[in-house]
This record gives sequence, C-alpha cells and structure tokens, in this order.
Amino acid sequence: MFELQLPWWELVLRGVIVYIAVLVMMRISGKRTVGEFTPFDVIVLMLLSEAASNSMTGGEESVQGGLIVVATLIGLNYLSAFLSTRSRMVDKLLQGRPVVLIRRGKVIKDALLANNMPENDLREAMRSQAIRRYEDVELALLEPDGEVSFFKRESPTDDDSASA
Repeated sequence: MFELQLPWWELVLRGVIVYIAVLVMMRISGKRTVGEFTPFDVIVLMLLSEAASNSMTGGEESVQGGLIVVATLIGLNYLSAFLSTRSRMVDKLLQGRPVVLIRRGKVIKDALLANNMPENDLREAMRSQAIRRYEDVELALLEPDGEVSFFKRESPTDDDSASA
C-alpha cells in the first residue's frame, strides 16, 4: 500500500522526544488556562504546534506515518494520566502544585513574579468572584490548571475587632 520514508520506530521515538520536551517547556512556562490566553499566547501555541509537528514527522508525509505519531501521542497522554493517578510524585512532576498568592489579605508578590502573573490578572480573578479587596481574602491559590481559587475571610475575629 503506502511505504514509510522513515522506520516506524523512529516516528515513535520522535513523538516521545517531542512530547516530553514540549511537556517540560509548558511546565516551565507557567500556569494559564486556555480561556486566559492572550493573542500572543495563541500565536506561540500555533507556532509551537507547527514546529513540533515537523520535529515529529521528520518529513514523513504518509498516512501511516501520521497515524503512528498520533497513536504515540495518545498513548503517551494515556500513560501520563495513568501514572499521575497512581503516583503523587508523577502527578506533582506533570501537573505541579497550587501556589499561594494571597494569605490573610496580603499579596505574596514573589509568588506572582515566580509565576509570571501580573497583579492585574489577580485583581480580574477577584472581580470575577465578586471580591473587592485583598483584605477580604483569607487564601488565594494559583491552581495547576491556571485558575485562581479564593477562600474568603470569615467575619472579623474578636482579635481583629479589638485592634480596630
């Protein structure tokens, strides 16, 4: 039928290498959800896709070559999910952990900087949860998927009202 230009194992190996490399680069680049992508992020994602595609196929243009790479990526994705659900270490490595952004009404600026999150994005996330002031937040976490979770402060404690 169709003949591969490259050996099948080379396509699998290329898929594995690119999958791991892109995964590492995405983990290093920070946490953002698809809904929070800026136009610049979308352009980078499109270019990344094109560059990765060429790296995986190595000029292979046959249907079988494409299907081998697709099957490899789906298999790696399944394997990642399988291992993540069975190992905390693998889950932490692949997904990351939540990062504290606000604690007891105080913004942790170093955490914002370390995660390339402008304070404006934090304020926008607060507004979406109908939170007006940092002081109203007991804890804010930047989740591994890029979402920000807020835990509102309870009514002022006796200690807080005594000092006011």
